[in-house]
Amino acid sequence: MIHPIITLALTNIDVVESAPMRQRLQLSALLLAWLMATGSQWDVVQVFAWGRMFASYSRTMSVESALRLTFEPDHMCSVCKMVKAAKQQQEQSPVAPSKALGKILLVFAPVPVVVIASVPSGQWPMGSKSMCSAERGAPPIPPPRNFTA
Repeated sequence: MIHPIITLALTNIDVVESAPMRQRLQLSALLLAWLMATGSQWDVVQVFAWGRMFASYSRTMSVESALRLTFEPDHMCSVCKMVKAAKQQQEQSPVAPSKALGKILLVFAPVPVVVIASVPSGQWPMGSKSMCSAERGAPPIPPPRNFTA
């Protein structure tokens, strides 16, 4: 049986080590969501296709001609054709309803700011003189005595 203090220490170590992993996972998920929202997934697939094409062409020809042949539009591979079709379909797809109506302006009426402030005066109010310790007299009633004695 493991001592409770050792178990607590091991649990804290696991929590500390999992925090950076959780941050990496969150950052990766955010990056993936951003790529998907902007349509950049097709650019990633296109770069993969170009790399595959260049690797296959460079086995049989010089690097210069393999590079030239990779980027010629006449020699597109099946992945390049699929990416081109997907990008065209994405551009032709119906726009979201909010964008089809035009720009929607949100108008918020500003709330009037009302500030009520009194003008500070250089004098104390009349009743405050009785609060000064120099002019204050003895209390009108003597303080209570201890009756339990």
